[in-house]
Amino acid sequence: MLTPRRIGALVLLTLMWGVNWPMMKFSLGELTPMYFRAVTMSGGALLLLAFFVWRGVDMRLPWREAARVAWLALPNILGWHFFSILGLAELASGRAAILGFTMPVWTVLIAALITHDRLDGRVYISIVAAISAVGLLSAYELTAMAGRPLGVLWMQLAAICWALGTVLMRRTRTRLPTEAVAVWMLMLGAVFFWVVALLFEPAPDWRFSAAMWGSLAYGVLLNYGYAQIIWFSLARELPPAASAFSIMAVPVVGTLAATWIVGERPGWTDLAAIVFVSLAIASALLPRRA
Repeated sequence: MLTPRRIGALVLLTLMWGVNWPMMKFSLGELTPMYFRAVTMSGGALLLLAFFVWRGVDMRLPWREAARVAWLALPNILGWHFFSILGLAELASGRAAILGFTMPVWTVLIAALITHDRLDGRVYISIVAAISAVGLLSAYELTAMAGRPLGVLWMQLAAICWALGTVLMRRTRTRLPTEAVAVWMLMLGAVFFWVVALLFEPAPDWRFSAAMWGSLAYGVLLNYGYAQIIWFSLARELPPAASAFSIMAVPVVGTLAATWIVGERPGWTDLAAIVFVSLAIASALLPRRA
């Protein structure tokens, strides 16, 4: 049941996830992508670990479960966060959020391929709407003088990784608490991003502006920290419709917030793509009426 407290928490979660896209874009003005991921993911993982230990959750990772957690981290953390930050570096933050949130459509398709389920009309509507959104933004990037069509590809790879990870999470059985699985996946992801950053990116001088330190704090405390805690508290009791509407609202919030955080102005293609992605998510996730 959606109580006023849960509705408030869901709205707050949606706002934090949406605003995070332009905040990340702002951060890339002073910090390279892999170092950004390494710093914020490390801080967020440690914060979550401390919180869940304080709450009494068993956060130990037995060796027999380590390989399973690493397997789940591959698409959920490494794939999504690696490709999405590359896409965000190429695209406007609102546009990247719109493209990234085609992931529910990919989730439905991948699940159907694995289980050999027959696709119904709602899924076909979802596919057509998602393709329309991607096609609109791809055409814009291909025709714009400073277009970055490669960013569209990165964001779709990120969305596919997230979708695959979601399906694997649903099908994988583990004795670990969900909180422990999530934190250890983030820990493994942080190690990966530190290694990649150290090998392929120039070392930052860490003399950032005050706004940049605030953006990093946002990523650690809110995006990886508080938002995840809210999500864990809601995930087990959230109706599917509420989850779907929340997901639909994230790219809208991201696109609107980008106007005052990084000065982006959405065009008609962005607004039309938001409508198509919202339709795609609704067709894929909203429950049928009895």
